[in-house]
Amino acid sequence: MPAGEPVRRAAVLGHPIAHSLSPVLHLAAYRALGLAWEYDRIDMTGDRLASFVGGLDASWVGLSLTMPLKEDVLPLLDEADDVVLATRAANTVVLSGGRRIGANTDVEGIVRTLADAGAGDGAVGTATVLGGGATARSALAALARIGATQVVAYVRRPEAGADLRRTGDALGLTVGLETWDDAVHGLTASVVVSTVPRGAADHLATSVPTAPGTLLDVVYDLWPTPLAAAWRDAGGAVASGLDLLLHQAVEQVRLMTGRTPPLDVLRAALDEAARSR
Repeated sequence: MPAGEPVRRAAVLGHPIAHSLSPVLHLAAYRALGLAWEYDRIDMTGDRLASFVGGLDASWVGLSLTMPLKEDVLPLLDEADDVVLATRAANTVVLSGGRRIGANTDVEGIVRTLADAGAGDGAVGTATVLGGGATARSALAALARIGATQVVAYVRRPEAGADLRRTGDALGLTVGLETWDDAVHGLTASVVVSTVPRGAADHLATSVPTAPGTLLDVVYDLWPTPLAAAWRDAGGAVASGLDLLLHQAVEQVRLMTGRTPPLDVLRAALDEAARSR
């Protein structure tokens, strides 16, 4: 670090966190922007989050958060935008002037990922979301942004349906709810976003339609998933959790530094890290 330049720190928090590729992206961004900043992984559970955040000094510029911290952090924020309020999830905290400002860059990440796959603004007809957690709520916000007016969600937990409906109401989006056992019927939508963990949607691989639309499967460890592989084999457009991770990180860096890092540099760093896993 150049002499006299103050230390600036950021980190990704979660449990477990050793697998996170966020440091690869953020550190590549800092190098490209000429910033000698630090970015770490910190194992963190919700019961320790308030104490940790309360103890941060002025060197800290931001935090990236994994589940369930995206929800646990909400009471600790001084400010949150409409997207955070609608999705009730913040995967980013910008620390500025003694204030904690929450953002949800997953939404922008999903929008950009779907655009890369050919499902940009105005290109969405019918839409399906698989799952009912925080990422599913972010998917609803992203789909609303690109023109969806109605989404059908297939949930594994019945109680998640109420959360999705509340998000839909905040977004002016009609959310239809179906049980997980009927998820195969959602695969015929023009855009399908699978937000469930690795393995949960594998059984759907045998039911991919003959002319599938666009699939975003947020899994990126052990890619492609059986569903993504079958989707691609059937001629559909496929995007992965790595694509989402990339695009949401670009937005996180922009919020924390005030500057937009070069996408191609971050993509190259992410691809290299993914190949070496």
